[in-house]
Amino acid sequence: MENMYITKNDPAEESDIVLNVQNLTVHYVLKKETVEAVNDISFSLRKGRSIGLVGETGAGKTTTALSIMKLVPDPPGVIKNGKITVCGHDMLSLKANKLKKIRGRDISMIFQDPMTSLNPVMSVGDQIAESVKIHEGVSKAEAFNRAVEMLEYVGIPGIRAKEYPHQFSGGMKQRVVIAIALACNPRVLIADEPTTALDVTIQAQVLDMMNDLKKKMDTALVMITHDLGVVAKMCDEVAVMYAGRIIESGTLTDVFNHTLHPYTEGLFNSLPNIENVDAELKPIPGLMPDPTKLPVGCAFAPRCKYAKDACREKRPVARLVSDTHTVVCTAYDDPDFQIEGWQKNGQGT
Repeated sequence: MENMYITKNDPAEESDIVLNVQNLTVHYVLKKETVEAVNDISFSLRKGRSIGLVGETGAGKTTTALSIMKLVPDPPGVIKNGKITVCGHDMLSLKANKLKKIRGRDISMIFQDPMTSLNPVMSVGDQIAESVKIHEGVSKAEAFNRAVEMLEYVGIPGIRAKEYPHQFSGGMKQRVVIAIALACNPRVLIADEPTTALDVTIQAQVLDMMNDLKKKMDTALVMITHDLGVVAKMCDEVAVMYAGRIIESGTLTDVFNHTLHPYTEGLFNSLPNIENVDAELKPIPGLMPDPTKLPVGCAFAPRCKYAKDACREKRPVARLVSDTHTVVCTAYDDPDFQIEGWQKNGQGT
């Protein structure tokens, strides 16, 4: 599959790549069945850029993130195929001691639930300082001073560094988690649903802060979310996931303004219409397929109003529509394939 996020034959841009995922396949092998969580996905990210991994629960977004960090629980998780490179390091071939040096320094992750990500018996300052001390080899006092600076950097008074997680609100805990992730200025940051547990006002504050920090530190960001509004606010590029595959990807303009896949169209149609508050929502019918029994053809075919027999018979492959825009849909495999009501060069009518 061609690299979908890099203009072809541009060595200057290729030298800026800090994250490269190629043909990643991850399964959870159980006694009686196998969960095909991630199925042959590829994407790259340059420094200072951001990509949104979008999709319903069960699409494979979090497993992708854990694979990048090499944190997939084994067993039952098995990385069946693929290559993941972070800042030149082949993550899947590294030993545990080398991975410890890379995690937190070259790449960090903000996990879904800040309430359970913090150690309740350590002060927040000590938790931030721990990462600094490990990766930068400074004294305990110097690491704690850096922790105070990081708290202030994310909008928390440094004087609170000696307090414990239970003394902070949900929004403040999330800021602490972000401070830990950014303490060593990582070149790549993965944020897994970072605002799910927060109210709307705090969500906006946290996203604004992350955007600001990303720009100041030139950090590459992988934003995992089901919220298209968050993607529009935070991301330069978008990868839409369904049943473990990236079914459409491209720049924000590509995916939002020139939608190619029926599933992506369905996501946009599911959003409220702010120009017509009386308009009915158009949810995508049905459910995502059982990942232990994926269909032979297109995984979205059972829910797709445009699906034909050809969609159910053969799994579609990725097609590069432009230098930046890729789609996985049977309609693009065959130039003579026509679906009434669906325009292959844009959204359905």
